[in-house]
Amino acid sequence: MSGHSKWHNIQKTKGAQDAKRAQAFTKIAREMMVAVKEGGSGDPANNSRLAAVITKAKAANMPNDNIKRTIEKALGGGDASNYESINYEGYGPSGIAVIVETMTDNRNRTASEMRHYFDKYGGNMGTTGCVSWSFEKKGVIVIDNEYGNLDEDKVMEDALEAGADDISNEGEVFEVYTSPESFQAVSDTMEKQGYKFLSAQVEMVPQTYIKLTSEDDIKNMRKMLDMFEDNDDVQNVWHNWEEE
Repeated sequence: MSGHSKWHNIQKTKGAQDAKRAQAFTKIAREMMVAVKEGGSGDPANNSRLAAVITKAKAANMPNDNIKRTIEKALGGGDASNYESINYEGYGPSGIAVIVETMTDNRNRTASEMRHYFDKYGGNMGTTGCVSWSFEKKGVIVIDNEYGNLDEDKVMEDALEAGADDISNEGEVFEVYTSPESFQAVSDTMEKQGYKFLSAQVEMVPQTYIKLTSEDDIKNMRKMLDMFEDNDDVQNVWHNWEEE
């Protein structure tokens, strides 16, 4: 499996991500509250969706106190009762496939905003399923190797023994791929082995990637992604743009 540009996206926007950490925590907290509500439990051992969100939260450096308070708030009723998960699919400039995962309490507002972002930057919003067929749902664990002190053979051995499907060495990081079903077991095992995660969640991974050559297309694609990611209703954005 060739390296996914996901990590390159993280690298390029690290400063911006640091500045938006509070916003990121808010989105994760909302996802956690919905997971508690829909899973009927605040115990990750009995709620697989909650367990996955907690893993994502820890990888994003969300403090344990925040995680605990969010779960307690959800168990107490919280404010997640009106939220629903809705995915929007469409195309960016030059046919880049885009999937936007949202969690909203007003589907009309969110649909209107998502359509506006697609249209404004040279894309168009399509129907459900128009691009998702070209993505695969996979668990993706990005392991920090900034100082190059991890042995590739050892990481691969640990990952495969934990139940991973594949591993990719991207230099400063290792990317571990799992099935959605085995994601939690693999991440739990590798976390206990002392690996530091830069991100860990189930993602929509494209089967093929597209490069943009037009400067206008590149500029519009970046602006489109920024608009999506700045929207409070948007949880994740997946696309098949192969950034340089």
